[in-house]
Amino acid sequence: MVTGPIQQPSVVPAAVRPPADRRPAPLGDVHALARALAVPPGEPRWRERVIGHLAPVRRGFVEHVRHTEGPAGLYAEVVAQAPRLHRGVRLLTREHGAIVAALAELQRAVERPGVCAEELSRRTDELLRALARHRQRGADLLWQAYQTDLGGET
Repeated sequence: MVTGPIQQPSVVPAAVRPPADRRPAPLGDVHALARALAVPPGEPRWRERVIGHLAPVRRGFVEHVRHTEGPAGLYAEVVAQAPRLHRGVRLLTREHGAIVAALAELQRAVERPGVCAEELSRRTDELLRALARHRQRGADLLWQAYQTDLGGET
C-alpha cells in the first residue's frame, strides 16, 4: 500500500551522469566528515579531525561549483537540452552560494576554541542535510533533462 505521493526516480542513468568532478562534494568526504563529528567531542584531537575532514568537502564543493556554473558548465548544458529547467538550475545555483557560505562559517566555528561541540554538531548536521538536498535536487534535475519517454502518450 502506498502511503504518500509517488516520487520520480532520482537515479541518473550512467550514460548521462556528469563526470565525478561535476558532482557535489564527493560522498566519501561527506561521510568521513559525518563520522569525524560523531566521535565524542572529548576525544583527543576531535577538532583537528573535524577540520581535516571539512577541508576536502570544501574543496570538492568549490570544484563542483566551478564545473557546473558558467557558460561552459553542466547547468548551461542542461538548460540548452531542456530550457524548461532554467528555474531548477537557478535554484541549484542559489544553493551553491548558501552552501559555500555555510562551509566557510563552519570552518571558522571549528577553528574557534570557544564554540561548543553541540553547536558544531548542529551546524554540521544542517550542512550535511543541505548537501544531501542539493545532491538530490541535482540528480532530479539531470533526470528531468535527459530522461527518454519510451512509452507513447496519447
